[in-house]
Amino acid sequence: MRLTTRARYAVLAMLDLAAHARERPVSLGDVAARQEISQAYLEQLFCKLRRSGMVCSVRGARGGYRLARDAAETSIAEIVLAVEEPILDPVFLAELPSGCREQPQGCPAEALWNALGRQIAVFLRGVTLADVVERRIGDPPAFILPLAAPAVLER
Repeated sequence: MRLTTRARYAVLAMLDLAAHARERPVSLGDVAARQEISQAYLEQLFCKLRRSGMVCSVRGARGGYRLARDAAETSIAEIVLAVEEPILDPVFLAELPSGCREQPQGCPAEALWNALGRQIAVFLRGVTLADVVERRIGDPPAFILPLAAPAVLER
C-alpha cells in the first residue's frame, strides 16, 4: 500500500473538514491556509473526493465543502482509496532488485511486504475521521514492539 503525498494531503483536508465544517461549509482557501497545502492541489484532490461521494460542495458566497457523511462513518482507508490506486497493490515488487524478481518461487520478501500492506489496509479501514479528530486511535496490537524498548531489539 502506498501512502503518497496525495493520500496524506487528502486525509489532512478531510480531517480539517471534520473539525471545521460542522456549522457551515469550509472554503478550500481556508483549508489550504490551515494545512499549508496549495489550493490548486486541493482542488484536484477535492474533485476526486467529490466524485467518490466523500464530500459535497455548496455554491454561493458562503459556499465551500462539507463531509458527505458523518465523520464516524468515513474510514481513512476510504479517503486513501478515493485519491489513490487500490489499497492492496503489491507495492514493493517493482522496486525489488531484478535478481529477486526472477526467482522461480518468487522473492521471499514479497510475501512480507504484501502482508505489511494488508495490515496497513486493515488498520486504516478500522479508523474513522471521528477517531482521529477525537484522538481515539488506540494502542497498537500487542505483537508490535514499542519504540521505547531498544533493549528488546538488541538481543
